[in-house]
Amino acid sequence: QVQLVESGGGLVQAGGSLRLSCAASGLTFRNYNMGWFRQALGKEREFVARISGSGSSTRYADSVKGRFSISRDNAKNTVYLQMDSLKPEDTAVYYCARLVTPSGADYWGQGTQVTVSS
Repeated sequence: QVQLVESGGGLVQAGGSLRLSCAASGLTFRNYNMGWFRQALGKEREFVARISGSGSSTRYADSVKGRFSISRDNAKNTVYLQMDSLKPEDTAVYYCARLVTPSGADYWGQGTQVTVSS
């Protein structure tokens, strides 16, 4: 079955950086667009970024554009989210997902907590 396992979250000061990883198994990874989403406490889950199967196309939420970068390594079945210039409002649980529509997913990871202190 499809499994997505995130890692790399943690506590960082505002202005700092983190890189999240999502290791995928149980699927032909290169055939699928992948995405990152986040959910802050008391808020709905929101789209952060997505990447095409080949890695040639990416999209970002306006709130992270210019600060976050999504990439993938199809040889390692892994998708990454490089997060720079982090802000306290980036604090959330971050999830990776296999996309079936531009912002809709059918498989999700368990999430990794990112906390940005001011």
